[in-house]
Amino acid sequence: MVKINRLEIENVKRIKALVLTPTENGLTVIGGKNRQGKTSVLDAIAWALGGDRFRPEAAQRDGSVLPPKLSVTLSNGLVVERGGKNGSLKVTDPSGRKGGQTLLNEFVENLALDLPKFLAATDKEKSGTLLRIIGVEEELYTLDRREQELYNKRHALGQLADQKTKYAKELPSYPDVPGELVSASELIRRQQDILARNGENQRRRDSLHQLEQKENALAEQLDRLRTEYAAVCADLEQARAAAAGLADEPTAELEQQLESIEETNRKVRANLDKEKAEEDAKGLTSQYQALTLEIENIRVNRRALLDGADLPLPGLSVEDGALTYQGKRWSDISGADQLRIAAAIVRRLKPECGFVLLDKLEQMDLDTLREFGAWLEQEGLQAIATRVSTGGECSVIIEDGQAVGADTPQPDAGQKKTWKAGTF
Repeated sequence: MVKINRLEIENVKRIKALVLTPTENGLTVIGGKNRQGKTSVLDAIAWALGGDRFRPEAAQRDGSVLPPKLSVTLSNGLVVERGGKNGSLKVTDPSGRKGGQTLLNEFVENLALDLPKFLAATDKEKSGTLLRIIGVEEELYTLDRREQELYNKRHALGQLADQKTKYAKELPSYPDVPGELVSASELIRRQQDILARNGENQRRRDSLHQLEQKENALAEQLDRLRTEYAAVCADLEQARAAAAGLADEPTAELEQQLESIEETNRKVRANLDKEKAEEDAKGLTSQYQALTLEIENIRVNRRALLDGADLPLPGLSVEDGALTYQGKRWSDISGADQLRIAAAIVRRLKPECGFVLLDKLEQMDLDTLREFGAWLEQEGLQAIATRVSTGGECSVIIEDGQAVGADTPQPDAGQKKTWKAGTF
């Protein structure tokens, strides 16, 4: 991994003159009060190694008649120099390779120079960076998209099932009616058959009445029409015999049923609607449960995919499209852990880049700072950071653009403080 061995800065932003030799592994803390030039050191390094995209808007120190001058010596032997009015770049390579900024881009990771860009990224952007690093972005995206589709479908089914269940509960129920709709046509046919038979009975009664009238007429002519009378009497006896066995069938029950059939069918329809709504609700609930199981399987597959991945830091994961660390979302992660995560991701993005720049470490207390420095040392990473402090944890103190107590741009190597785990 490429690291920074030595840094020389003149007339850049607030820096007058400074020479810095960072510790190879671990944390080099640039301390000092506000507006003394701490951040200017980081901006100078970013400009020197990252190119014009990192050039400060006002690169030359106010009040200086001399242009900015930068020199960074790297652990791979390269010497990077920027200077002059236009900040022209010169890269000296002992091996003879040429390429200027293109050569630097081979091992310098932009996020290492601008860590706040990662820290300020959205949850989706952070998780996307992590997934690209471990090579599962496309596969996880497919799983997430499928899960979202199933979730939306399940949500819609759940709402429909709830509506059907509520509708079924609101429908009336009539346990004392038939299970099927009653046919009015059958009752009407039966009624018509009875009315026809009753009509025949009435016709026979009318015939009897006519014969009785004729009997009276013939009785008056009995003496003259005895033979005819005898014949009529015979017919009369037959008619009486036939009429004696006749009995009318009642239609009152059918009439009552006809009157109540519409009410009965209304109740039957209500029962059928209730049964249908209940069946629909059961079916939708069953589909909802099946989708829930499928979503759970997708989540298991996602977890297996991430568990099997080579993560930059143990405990990192992606949940619901957001980067998490030890089960916590980014907003719930401590500032120290956020920096640890960012540094680990930068290292994985470009393994050849062995350093990161960190601004404003005053958010960490001394114990956390010590722990963070120990982690950097353990990982073989170099971090150059600023902190509003003049305490013993600082490797160098900047005051008015220079190292405190130095008549020259920087104290010699014997005066420089280096960060070691467990000590200041």
